[in-house]
Amino acid sequence: MSRRTRFSQAAVAVSVIALAAVGCGKSSTDTSSDSKKSSSGYTGKGIGLAYDIGGKGDQSFNDAAYAGFQKAETDLKISGRDIEPQDGESDADKVQRLEQLAKSGYNPVIGVGFVYAPAIKEVAAKYPKITFGIIDDEQDKAANIADLVFHEEQSSYLAGVAAAKATKKNHIGFIGGVDIPLIHKFEAGFDQGAKSVNPSIKIESQYLTQTPQEGGFSSPDKGKDAAAGQIEKGADVLYHAAGLSGQGVISEAASKKVWAIGVDSDQYAQSSLAKYKDWILGSALKNVGGAVYDLAKSVVDGKPLSGVVRGDLKSGGVGFADSNPKYKALTAVVAAVDKAKQDIIDGKVTVKTTQ
Repeated sequence: MSRRTRFSQAAVAVSVIALAAVGCGKSSTDTSSDSKKSSSGYTGKGIGLAYDIGGKGDQSFNDAAYAGFQKAETDLKISGRDIEPQDGESDADKVQRLEQLAKSGYNPVIGVGFVYAPAIKEVAAKYPKITFGIIDDEQDKAANIADLVFHEEQSSYLAGVAAAKATKKNHIGFIGGVDIPLIHKFEAGFDQGAKSVNPSIKIESQYLTQTPQEGGFSSPDKGKDAAAGQIEKGADVLYHAAGLSGQGVISEAASKKVWAIGVDSDQYAQSSLAKYKDWILGSALKNVGGAVYDLAKSVVDGKPLSGVVRGDLKSGGVGFADSNPKYKALTAVVAAVDKAKQDIIDGKVTVKTTQ
C-alpha cells in the first residue's frame, strides 16, 4: 500500500462558485457516458461522489469537494455522478449509494465525510478493482482505499492568530458543528493560535449538537443562535467549523458588525454569502477539492493512490484565505498570520490536535 503525505501541485483551490442546493436523496449531477479506455488503461465510467450532511450548496465542505469533481470532469475528460444524502439516513443507505456508483462503473468512488467510514469499508471489500476515497477519516485500511485527511489544526491555528490580532475586546469565539474529535482539532488549533498572540485572551466555545444526525452541520438557525449568544457575551471575532450551520454564524456576525472567520472554502468568495462578505475576515482553508481531483487523476493515470494522503500547510492542503481587502488592510494581522504559517512550515511551532 502506497502512502503519500502531500497533495500534488495540480491540486485545485478550495474556493468554489456558489451553488444552489438540490433535493436530498437524489442524484444532483449525472454526466455519465460509456466507459472509456485511456492510454493508461483506465476503463472506468468516471468519478463518483457521495456528499456529506448538508449536501451540495453548503458553500463550504461539500462544495469544495464538488469543485474537485468538476475539475476532474473537465481536465481529465471523464464523466461523473454526484449524489445527495437523505435526511436521517442510516449506514445502510450510504452503503446502497456507494454500491450504486461502484456497480455502475464509476472509479474512483469518494465519500465526502467521516460518516462514510463504515460504508466505504463494506463496499470497498466487494469491489476490489475500484478505488474508494474517504475524506476526513483514516480508519479504513485496504489496498483500494485512500484516506484523504488534513492537518485542520494548522489552518485553525492561523485563524486563531488572525482572531486574536483583530479583536478589539480580547474576546473571541469558536462554534463547532458537532462535538466529535475531528472538530476538536479545529478548536485546539484555534485556541493555541489565539493564545500564542495573547495568553490571557477570552475564548467562548460551543458545539451545536452531540451527533451529526441532530443537525449540527446542517442547521443555519442553530449557528445563528450560537453566534448571537457569544456576541452578547462580548466576543467580537467568531470562528466556525460547522458546515452549512456556519452560514448562520456568518450572517449573525455581519448583522452585529463583528468579524466572522469561515472554514473549508474561501467563504468571502461565495455568492450566497455576498451580503455578509465585508465581515468575513478570512477562512481556514482545507483543500478538499484538491484531494478529490488528485485521487481521480491518480486512478485515470493508472497509479491509484491508497493509504493515508494528508494535506498540510507545506503542501497547500490547508491554508488561510486572504481575499477580503479589509483583511489585507490590517497589516499587523496579515504579518502575524504569515509569520505563524512560516513557523509551522519550518517546524518552529507544532500545533496540537487536542486541548
